[in-house]
Amino acid sequence: MSMAGAVLGAESPEDTARLKIKNLQTLINAAEKKGIDVQQEEMTVRTAEVFLKYADWDEAHIEENAGYFKDFRIYKDNAQQLAEELPDFERNDVIKMLDESGVYLQQLIRGRAVRKPSPRIDWAGVTHDGDQLMFKQRPVFLADYTWKPDLPELNEFFGQQDGFYISPTQITDESGAINPSILKELKSKSDGKPGFIFINHGALPKWVTKKYGEAFTQFEGAPFHAYDIDHPGARDMISMLLKGTVPSMAGKKYTELGYMLCNEPRWITYKNGGKKVFYTGGVSDYTKKKFKVWLKKKHGSIAGLNRHWKTSFSGFDQVQLDIPIDISMVGTAQWYDWNAFNDDRVLEWFQFMKAELRKNDPAAKVHLKIMPSFFTDNDPCTGIDLEALTEMSEIIGNDCAAQYNNLRETAEWEEHYAFGWRELYMAYDFLKSVNPGQIVYNTESHLLSTGYSRDLYMDPAYARAVTWAAHTLGLSASQIWFWPRREDGSIRKRVGKGYPGSNNQQPRVTQAIHSTMMDLNAYSEEIIAMQRQRKPLRIFYSKTAAIQQRDYMDRIFDLYESLNFSGVSLGFATKNIITRHDNRSWEAILVHQSERVTLAEHAALQRYLDHGGTVILGPNSLKSNEYGEVLPSLIPGNGVLLQVGSRAEIKETALGLLADRNQLPEVEVMETNENGTKGCTWKCIKNSSGNIVISLVNLGNTDATINLQFRKADTQFRCRDLIHGTSISSAPVLKPYEVLFMEIQVAADQ
Repeated sequence: MSMAGAVLGAESPEDTARLKIKNLQTLINAAEKKGIDVQQEEMTVRTAEVFLKYADWDEAHIEENAGYFKDFRIYKDNAQQLAEELPDFERNDVIKMLDESGVYLQQLIRGRAVRKPSPRIDWAGVTHDGDQLMFKQRPVFLADYTWKPDLPELNEFFGQQDGFYISPTQITDESGAINPSILKELKSKSDGKPGFIFINHGALPKWVTKKYGEAFTQFEGAPFHAYDIDHPGARDMISMLLKGTVPSMAGKKYTELGYMLCNEPRWITYKNGGKKVFYTGGVSDYTKKKFKVWLKKKHGSIAGLNRHWKTSFSGFDQVQLDIPIDISMVGTAQWYDWNAFNDDRVLEWFQFMKAELRKNDPAAKVHLKIMPSFFTDNDPCTGIDLEALTEMSEIIGNDCAAQYNNLRETAEWEEHYAFGWRELYMAYDFLKSVNPGQIVYNTESHLLSTGYSRDLYMDPAYARAVTWAAHTLGLSASQIWFWPRREDGSIRKRVGKGYPGSNNQQPRVTQAIHSTMMDLNAYSEEIIAMQRQRKPLRIFYSKTAAIQQRDYMDRIFDLYESLNFSGVSLGFATKNIITRHDNRSWEAILVHQSERVTLAEHAALQRYLDHGGTVILGPNSLKSNEYGEVLPSLIPGNGVLLQVGSRAEIKETALGLLADRNQLPEVEVMETNENGTKGCTWKCIKNSSGNIVISLVNLGNTDATINLQFRKADTQFRCRDLIHGTSISSAPVLKPYEVLFMEIQVAADQ
């Protein structure tokens, strides 16, 4: 509790909080008279009011909350105590939030700080334009929550997302008739506000088993796809669903953010000896038949397959492969072929869905809620080709996550960093490399309130840091996980282990997210410029190497990490990116530990060189194809081929190349901290006034002392904190999680 609250002595936390709301409202009124934008303080008051209501509910339902705490392993031993303390924890968090807000608003009133106004966004006026969302001719960023009740008191500050939900369960019989109540709802639904269409595959009507047989549901894509995508009935059923519902939605505002083809798709089909593999399973005879057709197309002849597989099958109809396939087969031809086929069949399914959708809504935009960890962690045998599924989409869909807690057996980030940022940074840089002209829409944002980023005592600065970083990397809109409380503060059924320690128990965390969103929207042009930054260094990503090399993405991350603190916007290059994108968009491709690549991937790199590109080639790369057959060496052609001996040399050579070509930022950010390794990521652009704007986020777990200097010697400049409108030193100190958004103004005589 603040000193102001402590003076009240006998006052209850509830009474103290109510008094502080009145005090802050008085300050808001005074600030408005001075023309100060008080949207953040109004949001803070609303947050306080909402969470005080939640605290009252929690006080009346101690045992229910204790049950939830018991279900989460890090809280189970003191669940009763946590449940009893929760109401006053929330109230005291509200008090602290109000104190902090009041202190800052007083600084604004006294002129010691200056705030740039943030737009009051009416979502009904937001439009999707290429790689940005627009409101009143300015880019904006949007955030809402999964399951948030549709209440004016919540919608004003915490999101106004619209949308609709469709599912095969809405098909009443095998003729394709749609439930009349759904049709009535669609007919009466207004154009609404921007949102997306959630297409659910996790539940089925009873008639499908009778029509298609038991096998229809025997080989599903667990846990959110309840049927076999290779069964002919799958296409019939989905065609009926889309034909019966989509024409009523086409062109409506609530489809502005697209049709989500699937929730967290995955077709995991591997085993790991006797160890548990979540959601793994076998495949149907339909899938096995498709695999044999795929193998014939891939190998041409059974002799070719036998040579690669080291088998002696007499024909493709005799080919056998045990599925789930054992992970011990990584590196073999069988492992590669199954994984490549599994990706292809899933891609084909969603291409079919998109085609059917377009029959009913020719302007339909699609995306999928893909877990990028399948890419960043090199999770094997999932059926998810992140690049291919993103290429077929008009919106970059995902449910990207970050890690606040160490709930794994080991957390490789804890030694140097305050949180696990690998998935967030590497995934968004990859996705924006694949489709740079699209918005990124995180339809289940797991930057907080999930298994690895949930803590009742979370530092709100983390919520600010991860929200800010995500948007500078490309995020445009998000549906945050989650808002599990109903209108009266009660808990939705079946929220399970995901509720205790989540944001609906954390007033300051919730407030931090939305104050950060307002700051981002105040400077949306600058943030968009950071999202659009040219990515001069492209790390080569080989899907083949990712399949055939167990630790491939660990090695790729090692290179990415070494470059991520240099102020250079990083990107990726794949066969398709090299072939389909303007190669002038980057200066060099860095090839690191990509030992196994297909001939097509190798040929793309060679063509890039032949057309004058630059490749920095590290050791243990481009040695053989997917089957271990030796590949020819790259030759310079009309380009530049620089062969180096280590990851450190790749970094040194790449940054030296940018320096020689005058492609490094004008300003250099030097950092010192207790770890001796860099922890601050930064981006540098110029604003409309021609001044340099820098965004810094301290990912490190220690304070970082920053020293700013121009690469051009003896340049005189001054620095201004843009968020607070105050002059600051050119050598600021950033705490862990701290965000600094600053403008550098060069002296007029320079």
